[in-house]
Amino acid sequence: MLRTTDQCGTLATLLLAGVALLSAAAAQQAPPQPATPPGDTVQVPLPAPAGQVEKQNGGFVIRTDVREVVLHATVVDDRMRLVTTLGRDAFTVYEDGQEQRITSFRREDIPVAMGIVVDNSGSMRTKRDSVNQAALNLVRASNPQDEVFIVNFNDDYYLDQDFTSKISLLKDALERIETRGTTALYDALIASSDHVIKNARLQKKVLLVVTDGDDDASVSTLEETIRKLAVDGGPTIYCIGILGGEDHEKRARRALRLIAEQTGGEAFFPKNIDEVDAITRQIAHDIRNQYTLGYRPSNTLTVAGYRTVSVKATGPGFKHLQVRTRSGYYYGSETKRTSPAGN
Repeated sequence: MLRTTDQCGTLATLLLAGVALLSAAAAQQAPPQPATPPGDTVQVPLPAPAGQVEKQNGGFVIRTDVREVVLHATVVDDRMRLVTTLGRDAFTVYEDGQEQRITSFRREDIPVAMGIVVDNSGSMRTKRDSVNQAALNLVRASNPQDEVFIVNFNDDYYLDQDFTSKISLLKDALERIETRGTTALYDALIASSDHVIKNARLQKKVLLVVTDGDDDASVSTLEETIRKLAVDGGPTIYCIGILGGEDHEKRARRALRLIAEQTGGEAFFPKNIDEVDAITRQIAHDIRNQYTLGYRPSNTLTVAGYRTVSVKATGPGFKHLQVRTRSGYYYGSETKRTSPAGN
């Protein structure tokens, strides 16, 4: 859950406000959520998707269909230069190894909903000024219609500024520095992802996370975190790890790479703090030069699970093009089960 710094004394619910499911078996709708009390930041869960209710092993399962999967793709040539001139016919999309028909295509600079998630643990004390400036320069180099929120985290995480385009508000939020405690990176990313999925007005979603250490305080494991982040409609995640060579920092490097790869982003590991600003500008350029591809899965499986995704691109004058996008998504993650009837 995300809570503001001013709400340190209370845990305002971000995630599970509860959706009454299996009155759905009797075609009943869940009651409306109560209004949020003044002063509280309560995140209301997304309604359960419309789907088919089936009885299984004494309980009920809701099976949902993915109508259209949307991919944001970055294309580079063999010299790692961005390629931004391709048309729809240059792309081929595969899901679970089967070619899919592309149903929508865009190649334009569209505004994004972006969360900037910054490590506020004790080890970041001497780095925060440079990181804050780099984060602001990312916003300045991005689409002026982007909507950005700020999350600072240590052993807890705080929504210090909700969606805004105002640099002054973002600057104030980044400067709320209390560099102390440990690093609950995974929990902060899950909460930030939930926030952008459930509250963003814009379709394209991005998270940038900056940290200098291994997660040592989260409730969620890396595997659980990736499962919750790698969902259709979830954010593309860019990671900046200001790390050294210790064993625990090697684990952090692996974790950041996995998170970025699974969500279609990229992980960067600057040699020193001075490189962070150039990296954030590169990320802004990357975001503004992506293709957006949509497809309706041809395999309408009703069993929840993971679906792999890959995209290939070709073009005249290019020997080898690399496409970076999410490597897959979890299908049926909204599936819920009630207790067996009569219990």
